[in-house]
Amino acid sequence: MKKDCIFIYSDDFQKYKFHDHHPFNQLRVKLTYDLLRTMNALDDSQIVSPRIATDDELALVHDRAYIEAVKAAGEGRLPEEIALNYGLGTEDTPMFPNMHEASALLVGSTLTAVDYVLSGKAKHALSLGGGLHHGFRGKASGFCIYNDSSVAIKYIQEKYNLRVLYVDTDAHHGDGVQWTFYDDPNVCTFSIHETGRYLFPGTGNVNERGQGKGYGFSFNIPVDAFTEDESWLDAYTQAFREIADFFRPDIILTQNGADSHYYDPLTHLSATMRIYREIPKLAHEIAHQYCEGRWIAVGGGGYDIWRVVPRAWALIWLEMTEQSNISANIPQEWIDKWQKHSPVPLPTEWDDPEDLYSPIPRKAEITEKNAQTVEKALYPIRSNRQKINL
Repeated sequence: MKKDCIFIYSDDFQKYKFHDHHPFNQLRVKLTYDLLRTMNALDDSQIVSPRIATDDELALVHDRAYIEAVKAAGEGRLPEEIALNYGLGTEDTPMFPNMHEASALLVGSTLTAVDYVLSGKAKHALSLGGGLHHGFRGKASGFCIYNDSSVAIKYIQEKYNLRVLYVDTDAHHGDGVQWTFYDDPNVCTFSIHETGRYLFPGTGNVNERGQGKGYGFSFNIPVDAFTEDESWLDAYTQAFREIADFFRPDIILTQNGADSHYYDPLTHLSATMRIYREIPKLAHEIAHQYCEGRWIAVGGGGYDIWRVVPRAWALIWLEMTEQSNISANIPQEWIDKWQKHSPVPLPTEWDDPEDLYSPIPRKAEITEKNAQTVEKALYPIRSNRQKINL
């Protein structure tokens, strides 16, 4: 087991909780942590407690008035009509007690990861409490109050002066991060997600390429609904390799939403656990190829918290620490512990069965459409490469 990796964890991640029936459930982080501990794949020396982000750190991205509104909301002092102006008190992002402290801890967990990696204490860091990519400068959105990835990237720029490649594999477009750095040529954002024709937030079109000095540093691959493993992985692999070679980052930050899986209740893709083996594998390779190994991974979406998220997120850690040669079976001890809490049968194996779902009738059409989308997304890089070769 490689020892130059850290796992940011606290039971206090559970305090980021809207209500009992909300789809965003941080129990998935605990389930992942417990799975890795049960396997003896994570030991005490690798676990680091997060700190709480300061107001000044949050203000690297978020308006001070918004931060104060979040504090007031968590103390029951924010009138509903004012709250709605900040995206608070909505069905997606309801108010809950101490929401500022719970949200600032998630941001602090990602900043803890940043400092460990960039101070040389670790090569890689995993912060599964983070990945809240829909938060905006002055508004909550899509289950996200503060945007830990945006704050972390600004923090990296301010403190370490490095160029950041942000890679987002959540089924929902990484809009908050993209718009924060849309005019910044020192941050390259790449999001592969389900097309916004059918899914929140409705953005992430292939022609969203940045603006001003940041033009050409925003990449989006909106894949069609019902996209399967082969087409998804082909798009991800081509794009990630070519974007990394174009941008030459100093550090990679990956957002690892696990909601592209067929089981996810909020999306319409048809991926299996196969993509969650490959996502961190390629990120790991590219981090060593371009960034001397500097790689920070955060969580994100993922709403089948029992069958999908623990397996998908555990695989990130197993790849980081070079423990991917694991048994085909999920530890029975973990299944026995959690099955009584789960409304669905827990998986017994890491991989999904071949017959997980019925054949997709439009497979050839979807595959061709996605290939055309990749071509459009990467056209500027490829055309420029052709000019250089000429």
